[in-house]
Amino acid sequence: METKKKTHKLAVAAMLAAIAAVLQFIEISIPIMPSFVKLDLSDLPALLGAFALGPWWGVLIELAKNLLHLPFGVSAGVGEACNFVLGAVFVIVAGLIYHRRKTRASALLGASAGALVMALASLPLNYFVVYPAYVAVLHFPEEAIISTYEAILGKIAHFPTANPLLNCLLIFNVTFTFAKGLLNVLISALIYKPLSPLLHK
Repeated sequence: METKKKTHKLAVAAMLAAIAAVLQFIEISIPIMPSFVKLDLSDLPALLGAFALGPWWGVLIELAKNLLHLPFGVSAGVGEACNFVLGAVFVIVAGLIYHRRKTRASALLGASAGALVMALASLPLNYFVVYPAYVAVLHFPEEAIISTYEAILGKIAHFPTANPLLNCLLIFNVTFTFAKGLLNVLISALIYKPLSPLLHK
């Protein structure tokens, strides 16, 4: 029975990872965001996996989908690494809170908390790792990144600090990451119960 249960979990995780990998290719441009910042729902299957199987299964799904996407990426692995770290933060927080008390309210609280922590984590990750890596690995000048934001923000890009890149990340990326997380929360709330028999079968 234990072997059958593990086999089912592996099968569900593999299915969710495959769906996540497909969703990662379906990117939506947001009119008020720079062109290199796009919306996808590839964290949704990992969130469902974290609820149904446990938080570390959610992390495994995040890892698998980014490994599957890696050969087709255009960021030399930088984007996939960032996506994995932030996605892992999201599903770990959501899964740990939910599995302490498996209720709808706990799921919503956990997923919302995960979205918030993911958004906050995106600031130091982008500022200290991702954008410097874009400059060093892809030779994409920081000035070009900032000018892309400035074209949308105007003088707002120079507030609330004297560091324009930090300001842009605060205003755009943190807000965008949190909103993306909440969108996953909303969709998971709508589809988790109907899918539950399949995920827990």
